[in-house]
Amino acid sequence: MKLRHMAAGAAAVALMVSTPAVAQQAGDVQLKLFATGVLPDGQIDEVLRDDFGLPPGSQTRVTDSFVPTIAAEYFISDTFSIETICCVTPHDVEGTGALAGVELIDDAIVLPATVTAKLHLPIGDVFKPYIGAGPAYFFIFSENVGTGAAALGIDDVSLSSEFGVALQAGADFRLNDHGLGLSIDAKRYFVGTTATFSAGGTELIRTDHDLDPWVVSAGLSYRF
Repeated sequence: MKLRHMAAGAAAVALMVSTPAVAQQAGDVQLKLFATGVLPDGQIDEVLRDDFGLPPGSQTRVTDSFVPTIAAEYFISDTFSIETICCVTPHDVEGTGALAGVELIDDAIVLPATVTAKLHLPIGDVFKPYIGAGPAYFFIFSENVGTGAAALGIDDVSLSSEFGVALQAGADFRLNDHGLGLSIDAKRYFVGTTATFSAGGTELIRTDHDLDPWVVSAGLSYRF
């Protein structure tokens, strides 16, 4: 009896080890909760108007932001999916070069509406790398005049919302057979914005900027 029980137990273990893991398939939905770092550039690409008299060597940067994000993904097939993300990220714009130390814009909020088409490489069931690409639209709002710009007489600032594109790469790691996983993701956006600085209703400065952020995320996923 004891030997039969041991043999049955060994057979059960062997069956569990040999049973293939549940793979993603058409119709699956995957939700991801990420911790995300948004790492933009923000340099001036072109000065379109300067009635203020910017000193030579004036340049800018946009501060980094670290926020929670949510991603939702729908699998059209076992290797192809469509994904969108939801987040808002706050950023400041600071002067560099001849404008070093000047706070130009405070608390600009960016909503990076993004949809990517993703190709999942058929390497294995536990480790699933992917690549993707798609359009993005950066909604930028709630920007305030920075203290440094206000000290120079600027009383109104705006950053334009713009279309761009995103390239993506990452990987999903299966943690169990019930849909729980770990995901890492990196996106590189190619998108710009136009900054306008005014005083008393008169536009004084208008500049084009390269935002082009890296967006790096890691977190848990759940597929059902």
